[in-house]
Amino acid sequence: MTESAREGHFVQSLERGLAVIRAFDAAHPELTLSEVARICDLTRAAARRFLLTLADLGYVHTDGRLFRLSPRVLELGYAYLSSISLPEVAEPHLERLVAEVRESSSVSVLDGDDVVYVARVPTSRIMTVSINVGTRFPAYVTSMGRVLLAAVPEAALDDYLSRVELRKLTPRTTTGETALRAELARVRAQGYAIVDQELEEGLRSMAVPVRDRNGGVIAAVNVSVHASRTSVDALRRDLLPPLLAAAARIEADLRVTGNSPALRAV
Repeated sequence: MTESAREGHFVQSLERGLAVIRAFDAAHPELTLSEVARICDLTRAAARRFLLTLADLGYVHTDGRLFRLSPRVLELGYAYLSSISLPEVAEPHLERLVAEVRESSSVSVLDGDDVVYVARVPTSRIMTVSINVGTRFPAYVTSMGRVLLAAVPEAALDDYLSRVELRKLTPRTTTGETALRAELARVRAQGYAIVDQELEEGLRSMAVPVRDRNGGVIAAVNVSVHASRTSVDALRRDLLPPLLAAAARIEADLRVTGNSPALRAV
């Protein structure tokens, strides 16, 4: 959001404090004051105030030079996860699916321009990055993201494509807007998405939507495989039926709980 577009209620200090928390990730579990200032585009004095405030609140630990997040940060995400039934409902069905197909499976929702993992049952690790609950990837380049983008209204999709840079993450990544729109139309028509080594070379994934009682897409569930083991045809032939069955079971349980929250957000 640009400075000029912000409403009068916008609290910039809160934005900056959250940016400091997001500066830490798997690649940067510990950071110096100068590194936080650089990543967040803050002065050293401002970064110091935010870090020391977070330390006082228990969200950051420091040895005087290096800073790192504390486990208390998990409370921020847990407040969201505990307010919805989706991860709890989905997990046993992911476990059943993984036991059947012997491949990893996840559930994601759309948050801004990214997909965010809210449930996951892994088998062997097939990506160079570790995927956990809370992991984010660009929506345009993932099977779950394409399922979710295919379900948004046309105006929301136009807005998404106007602001997102379609970066080439592998030689196979679809980066043209026309080609991506055509792919999303295909996903919408066929009811599933397959991404073949576009996010990471060697990784294939397939996703289907999870719908609420009104037919709206609230999440996506996938299976991911190594390209050397499973062809695209095998994905479609052998893994699509059990994946669709898992999605149907998740939807049925969400209807029973009466809690099918609108998790879409573009």
